[in-house]
Amino acid sequence: MLRGLYNWTMRFASGPNALLALIAVSFAESSFFPIPPDVLLVPIILAQRDRAFKIAAWCTAASVAGGIAGYGIGYLLYESVGQWLINVYGYGDKIEQFKLWYQDWGAWIILIKGLTPIPYKLVTIASGIAGYDFFLFVLLSIITRGARFFLEAWLLKRYGEPIREFIEHKLEWVMASIGVTAVIGFVIVKFVV
Repeated sequence: MLRGLYNWTMRFASGPNALLALIAVSFAESSFFPIPPDVLLVPIILAQRDRAFKIAAWCTAASVAGGIAGYGIGYLLYESVGQWLINVYGYGDKIEQFKLWYQDWGAWIILIKGLTPIPYKLVTIASGIAGYDFFLFVLLSIITRGARFFLEAWLLKRYGEPIREFIEHKLEWVMASIGVTAVIGFVIVKFVV
């Protein structure tokens, strides 16, 4: 089953709709969607290594645009959509504390969380709720999301073939590791952050 899913993903990643799907997921993840764009970014770059930096640029642009939408949800629609999304992710009781952190640490919060697998939508919506400086938010989003996606692109462009071979030979182990990492990430987001 995993092998079939992997083969389908790699075929899709080299197909004509792969970039559009990545753009959609990258935009949505920064404002409301729970799945990170890396799920598509990695196989697409592995399938199209000669376009790695172009793909990373599109992923970054879509993520920042989605971040602007997330900021708008927090800033303009908090009472309706924003509050509901924050509650869905289990942060309803922590939003006031987060606003206080933003007063002193806003830039660092954006930069650090933008590099990690912690859902960026929480940062974008919270930035809007806190009324964080919009232009600084956009600039920091470009820096942090760009750094993350371009680093991934560079690593995959440079080491893509050995990575692909490793994934293909150790697919079950890789998938189990991704699953464990995702669970740990959700636990950290839920109970630590």
